[in-house]
Amino acid sequence: MKKIVVLTGAGISAESGINTFRDANGLWEGHDIMEVASPIGWENNPELVLDFYNKRRRQLLTVTPNKGHEALVKLEDQYDVTVITQNVDDLHERAGSSRIVHLHGELLKVRSQFDQNLILDWKEDLNLGDFCEHNSQLRPHIVWFGEMVPMMDTAITITEQADILMIIGTSMQVYPAAGLLQYTRPQIPVYFVDPNSAIAQSEHLTILPEKATIGVPKVVEELMNY
Repeated sequence: MKKIVVLTGAGISAESGINTFRDANGLWEGHDIMEVASPIGWENNPELVLDFYNKRRRQLLTVTPNKGHEALVKLEDQYDVTVITQNVDDLHERAGSSRIVHLHGELLKVRSQFDQNLILDWKEDLNLGDFCEHNSQLRPHIVWFGEMVPMMDTAITITEQADILMIIGTSMQVYPAAGLLQYTRPQIPVYFVDPNSAIAQSEHLTILPEKATIGVPKVVEELMNY
């Protein structure tokens, strides 16, 4: 069974109504990104950081997967499919995808500051005073700016094995995720679905400059008849 690796970014979730929280000035909810998405921001004002992610968590629970997420599930009838996502939502899981690697963490999980491997499912607001079993504050299970991406090596290994690569809803300008393209085997088919593609067309690259809800079902239909 051929292996398809799917790399997804914010574009596919935006169509479900996920608010990126970033305005035209690059601010998130009126805050500099380093205030709400960095270890320094957490150290300086943990209440602000918790409030920011509580808002994101609440919003996530109000949206549903879209046709882009759902189309990817159909590929599992004929292919070995792994989704590598930069998104912290659970929309791929809810749509029914079986294998998902979250590069940047998961919004519906929290982890212990004492033991980063102590990870808990969490759908409620997270507050100061919410402790793990070691009496240590819980924090969002999110990879913040300046932190290592622990699942990157796993993602590289998976990408190296791909027979087909799909890139959906991402500019491929944000590293280290953008670097995954360098780990594919030469000349495998690559499908790039994004209205603002930043990659030049080539012999083995098919670009669909469309939103995920439109472009992904088209690619899936082609691959199911491949």
